[in-house]
Amino acid sequence: MKNITVTVDDETYRRARIKAAELDTSVSALVKRYLAELAAGESEFDRLERDEQDVRARIANFRAGDRLSRDAVHERDA
Repeated sequence: MKNITVTVDDETYRRARIKAAELDTSVSALVKRYLAELAAGESEFDRLERDEQDVRARIANFRAGDRLSRDAVHERDA
């Protein structure tokens, strides 16, 4: 287990101590729980990677030959 040092202003520390007392725990335990929940969440990179895989799976049948012709793309209703 690693120890870390966190510096906060006096008012933040005072409020954290009050909140910890209300929850019958310590400031250290609150910080530990917060960091554990933060680390357990999906990172932005993981989310984007998952999204990319989902998109790639949906376009698996894409072929360049399936594209519209230039004329069809620029065709307008009269």
